Amino acid sequence: MLGQPSGGGESSPRDDAVRLLARREHSRRELAERLAAKGHAPERIAECLDELAEQGLQSDARFAESFLRSRILRGQGPLKIRLELERRGLGREEIRHAFAESEQAGEGDWFALACAALARRFTGPGDTPRECARRERFLAQRGFDFEQVRHALEHAWDSAPD
Repeated sequence: MLGQPSGGGESSPRDDAVRLLARREHSRRELAERLAAKGHAPERIAECLDELAEQGLQSDARFAESFLRSRILRGQGPLKIRLELERRGLGREEIRHAFAESEQAGEGDWFALACAALARRFTGPGDTPRECARRERFLAQRGFDFEQVRHALEHAWDSAPD
């Protein structure tokens, strides 16, 4: 009976969606894609997702906040996070709201985050142009913008722990 519907039949879209949401937050688009991959009919998926949203079991806003927080903890920058949220089906307004909430909670100091990520990865600013470029690429690939990269290159090792 573990995870299987009673009676040996196929699971409903709701059963599958709730199972997925029990593990972590998902965006509406992610759930729709996962449920479609399990062979559920598009109209039943839409119906199910509407019900889950009405009941507060699925929320794109909650997903965005959770996703943003987890990516900040991984040391990723705002450009990469925004792109990933868009890819997962969130609109610009939902993304803007999640970033505003994060900033209000004191979680989105991108300059400090870029410094911390750089200092964790490298012991110093680098002695050659090639080493400096490597540090710039590292931060750019993590999703930091030009100003954040420049700031980190200048300040990442200012207050190195003893």
